[in-house]
Formats: sequence, C-alpha cells, structure tokens
Amino acid sequence: MDGSVASPRPMLALGVRFLTALTLATMGALLKLAEQRGAHLLELIFWRQALTVVLVGSFLVLIGKIATVKTRRLSAHIRRAVYGITGMVFVYGAVVLLPLAEATTLSFTTPMWAVVLSMVLFREKIGFYRGAAIALGFAGVLIVMQPGGDMLNPAGTLVGLIAAFLVALISIQIQDLNTTESPWAIVFWFTALTAPLAALAMPFVASAHDPTTWLIILAMALCGATAQMLLTTSLRFGSAATIIIMDYTSLIWATLFGYFIFGRVPPATLAIGAPLIIASGLLVAWRQRVLSKQAPAQTET
Repeated sequence: MDGSVASPRPMLALGVRFLTALTLATMGALLKLAEQRGAHLLELIFWRQALTVVLVGSFLVLIGKIATVKTRRLSAHIRRAVYGITGMVFVYGAVVLLPLAEATTLSFTTPMWAVVLSMVLFREKIGFYRGAAIALGFAGVLIVMQPGGDMLNPAGTLVGLIAAFLVALISIQIQDLNTTESPWAIVFWFTALTAPLAALAMPFVASAHDPTTWLIILAMALCGATAQMLLTTSLRFGSAATIIIMDYTSLIWATLFGYFIFGRVPPATLAIGAPLIIASGLLVAWRQRVLSKQAPAQTET
C-alpha cells in the first residue's frame, strides 16, 4: 500500500485522472476564449473560485453532508490556499500567454519539479534514472521554445515552468490533506479562502460582457469546479507517480481545441519536444514506482 494515498484504488484513480485531463483542457480553451473576448485573468480566477465555493457548499447542504468540510487543520488549508491561488495565476497566465498545446506541454514538467522538491524538502537521493529524466525533460523544453527560430514567448515559457513547479508543490500538499480530509473539504476550503482574495482585484479588473462571454465564463468556472474535485479525488485513490500517464492525454485535447477553436497548427518542434518531456515524466513515474517497492534500506542506482 502506498502510504501517501488515503484509499488506494489504482484503476479508479486512472479513470478519474483521465476525466481530469479532459476537463482541465476544456477549461483552458474556455479561459483563453473568454480572455480574448475581454475578460481579465484575475476576473476569471474570481468567478472560477466564487462559483466553485457556492456550488460545492450548496450541493453539500442539499445532500446533508456539509459537516464533511469540518476541519482541525485550518492552517494546512491556509497554506494550500496561498500556494493554490498563486499557482492559479501562473497556470492561467501560461494559457493566456502561450498557445494551448505549448502551455499544456510545459505543464508536463511537473514531475521533474516533483523530483527537485523531493531532493530539497525530503532530502531524497536522486540517482541516475531521475537525474536523466530531468535532463531529458529540460532538453524537450528547449526544443519547444525554439531558440534561434520562431521563439516561443519567453515570458510565457517562464510563467508555464513556474506554474508546473507550483503544481508539483500543491500536489504534495493535497496528498497530505487527503490522509485526513475529504475531497469536498479540500476543495471547499481552498475556494472559500481564495475567493475573497480574488474579490479584492475585482474593482480594478471587472468589466461588462455580452451574454455569450458570460456563458463562456460560467462554463469555464463549472469546468474548473469539476476539475478541482476530480483532481483531488484522483490523488485520494492513487499516487501522482502512478496516475501521471493520464495527464498526457490533455495534449491531445489542447491540440484539437487549438486547431478547431483558435485555428492554430502546432509547429514541428512541438512534435519533437513534447515526447521528450512526456518521456521524462514517465521515466520519473516508473522510477518512483520501482523505488516504492524496494526495501527502505536499498539505495537508488
């Protein structure tokens, strides 16, 4: 049994993570569309968080399970909220600044950052395999950036890499919270704590929109709320190392959305760099799985 997972059910975790990838890709496309129609990034974050806390709270009241949000770990939820809202700014910022497929590809560097965090936070020894995975992943990033050619937006690339780092950090926090809290409580407290923060920006960024834009914003927020629940649930039933493969399906959806909605065909460099980044993540996941089965006394080679 994986000690970091509350209720290990690998196949269920894989299925939930697949739906998470599809829902997040859909949310990204809607977010980019809303931003292009005049909605500000911080405004979109506010509606995403505000609608999620209302929907989750109302649903729990209706089914008589509002008590599931009760917690004795408010400080842990506050830390998760601080990192989470910061992460949202960078994740959404990458979607706004970059084409969907490229923003999605950079998000795949999360496993590499997870390895780095394990070195820093848990003093893990990183051997050849995971070291090679990090090198492979960053080689893929360089190819995707196209240095010397039609270079990808440098600011957007940096934002995308920071977003992936923060997602890795947040995943560690969610897995810790999952050991004592329900998925409903994790989502509720995250949105309840961050919606008021996002509201502070509304007087400066909010603007009037036409009905179509409001529908897009509403759909984006609904996708965000659904994805938040699915993501948290997937980490309850499976470790990030075992379910990461499903995250890569989001590149398929992002590429399709990019083509059919925004009329963009990805460059050839993406077809070369993305597999390297994906291979890096899979290598990390494979090595984590091997190490989890080894005796604690064994040393990675």
